[in-house]
Amino acid sequence: MTRQAIVVGAGIGGLATAVALHRIGWQAVVLERAAELREIGAGMSQAPNAMRALDELGVGEQARAAGVPTYSAGNLRLPDGRYLQQARSGDPTPLIAFHRADLHRVLLEAVPAGWVRTSAEVTGIRQDQHTMTVTWSGGEATADLVIGADGIRSAVRGLLWPDVPPPRFLDRTAWLGITNADVGDVPGSVTMGPGDYFLIHPVARGRAYWAYVTTAEQPGIRYEEEKAEVARRIATWHEPIPALIAATPDEAVIHIDICDLDPLPTYVKGRVALLGDAAHAMSPDRGQGAGQSLEDAVVLAASLAGEPTVEAALRRYDAERRPRTQATARGARADGRRTASTAAHRAMVTMIRLMPASLWRKGITADGNATWRWQPPHLPSPTTHP
Repeated sequence: MTRQAIVVGAGIGGLATAVALHRIGWQAVVLERAAELREIGAGMSQAPNAMRALDELGVGEQARAAGVPTYSAGNLRLPDGRYLQQARSGDPTPLIAFHRADLHRVLLEAVPAGWVRTSAEVTGIRQDQHTMTVTWSGGEATADLVIGADGIRSAVRGLLWPDVPPPRFLDRTAWLGITNADVGDVPGSVTMGPGDYFLIHPVARGRAYWAYVTTAEQPGIRYEEEKAEVARRIATWHEPIPALIAATPDEAVIHIDICDLDPLPTYVKGRVALLGDAAHAMSPDRGQGAGQSLEDAVVLAASLAGEPTVEAALRRYDAERRPRTQATARGARADGRRTASTAAHRAMVTMIRLMPASLWRKGITADGNATWRWQPPHLPSPTTHP
């Protein structure tokens, strides 16, 4: 008998989960509370671990076609334009950059038709000994398993983990944008200021994604003209930073506060599993938020395919994913603290400047760190189930 899952959330993590479930022969309903199915945000990069997860989902080739290699890890600069480390022309790079919407589309196209329902805000979850029932605005369904992939402010987590603290503000804020015109060769870089940084990734169709991250005294501070505010703050920084901001439509500049979640004691409750930001939202400082959700999806499906019961599969998923994702989140939080500190900035600049270029390049290869070296479990070949 075909097993049935309900996936809450149709972002990158939720769609990846649906693709993974399809590969192991499960059926799924994906509930998205938004009326329109689209990925909110600007851009991202995916490291080798995430690309291996996409390969295991069967969409790696399509994802690479939608992305652009970025040399951001190899080009480290100061606001006056000086390079601390510089990538050599022709060097391989382990990072692929995407417009979030492009990667979202790749995953959506791999989800079977009719699985995704929009305008479906979850209002209740109840479980008996063998099944789960989910109610949402306009509907109700039963399933063998519920997966909460509905982001940092997860409704699933709120319903079943009511005592978990809310997301934690990390005393930082960020402006994000994507240029709306071909800006030429922008290889990708990170410019490190004293307490802030500016990230650039090339994305498809000759555009560029940028993010400016800095400190903030409290969450929720917003400006009448967000683009003008970020342009003012870094007006003296090197090109192409001012030009990229100028090439971004005013309405396309996104201003967000940076938050994460304190570690949860478990990602599983009964036949419910949390995944992605709903389980382990983290700061962007290691570029692993979406990548860890892709890993989650593959490991969850492999656990369901390899264990005799849903309960056993969820225990395995929790045991495998919680230590890794929480360690990654702790590391990202620590990295964020260092970038927000003027004293730490001086120490980092000195260290990076003194490091031999060959040693730096070795550290940013595909197997240069433990996070990037992750290998996915094997999923069955694509299923022929409807």
